[in-house]
Amino acid sequence: MNHGDVGYIRASVQHHPNVAGLYFHIPFCHRACTYCDFHFSTSLRTKEPVLAAMRRELRERIGELKDEPLDSIYFGGGTPSLLGPDELAMLLGDVRSLAPVAPDAEITLEANPDDIHAGALDAWQGLGINRVSLGVQSFREDRLRWMNRSHGARQSLEAIARLARAGLATWTIDLIYGLPGMDLAEWDEQLTIALDHGMPHLSAYCLTVETRTALHKQVADGRVQLPADADQAAQFEHLMQRMHRAGLVQYEISNFGKEDHFARHNTSYWQGVPYLGIGPSAHSYDGLHRRWNVANNVRYAQGVERGDRYWEQETLTPAQRINERLMTGLRTIWGVELAPLGDEFSRLNASTLNRYLALDELEIRDGRLLLTAKGRHFADRIASDLFMPAT
Repeated sequence: MNHGDVGYIRASVQHHPNVAGLYFHIPFCHRACTYCDFHFSTSLRTKEPVLAAMRRELRERIGELKDEPLDSIYFGGGTPSLLGPDELAMLLGDVRSLAPVAPDAEITLEANPDDIHAGALDAWQGLGINRVSLGVQSFREDRLRWMNRSHGARQSLEAIARLARAGLATWTIDLIYGLPGMDLAEWDEQLTIALDHGMPHLSAYCLTVETRTALHKQVADGRVQLPADADQAAQFEHLMQRMHRAGLVQYEISNFGKEDHFARHNTSYWQGVPYLGIGPSAHSYDGLHRRWNVANNVRYAQGVERGDRYWEQETLTPAQRINERLMTGLRTIWGVELAPLGDEFSRLNASTLNRYLALDELEIRDGRLLLTAKGRHFADRIASDLFMPAT
């Protein structure tokens, strides 16, 4: 961790810890990306019944937020920018009629570059959408073709220029590294293009192979070979260095932002704030329970309409709640407060903690357990090594 970040870290711990977030999963896309395993459909045949079901689910479940003011509303997917302004207005109108919304609430829309045009931006801002998450992924045409993205590199640059001029509170782009055949020079080129266009926030993800994707089949067939772990680690290290030099804070393993541009909605996830998820495959969390909707548009819409069960739910044990705090909290610059983890956690993990402290992969500061810059390379492993046993 860069010690220059400390003052801002302390000021930012537990941003609005008691307010709620609302997530809408919009399960439609232009086309299927090579690597994506999120729930979506490339057919719009079910759009009308799915949106009707989402509106009904929202009405039936909004009480779960116990009248807490909504600090963030997030349209994810899928490709939410496929919805027309009238459809977005309908959903946001329902929200505002059913729940208190904070005056400065962050309202995010995920969008593809080919959906960004002046008319759309004006309409979105008129609805109160003040943050756009742009799915760029790469600025190279050959990469975008391989990913089966619906946009080209030029469209990304044009979309970024429009976002920069639009007067939004903030905006962000996504990029992917660890691609087949990618070297440091290509990755540096991608970061340079992004930084040269003035982005205030970046989400950068290492390519992973998920089952039930075209990429999984390509790797299994030997048609695609991913870079070695050492090469992916070098790209991650280069990412951290470039963003630090550019003045973007690595406030979560994969997320970098200028001050006042951190993603409020996602930060709430990582800090364990309750949220309500609406739509097929959407997840919800109330502090004690996790619930997730069926990842099938027809079954979801019919379940909501008929009053049939269209979700699964689990009650988290004390050990599971601790483990979730570790898995998500350690990925952030705020880390995890040690005292709420309890004496048993410290007793069971004394030797593991001491080992990672000695390796300079963990540090304890102001009663919080934090990953060092070195430890960020091993975040998932360190968290899992500290997990409490199932009870």
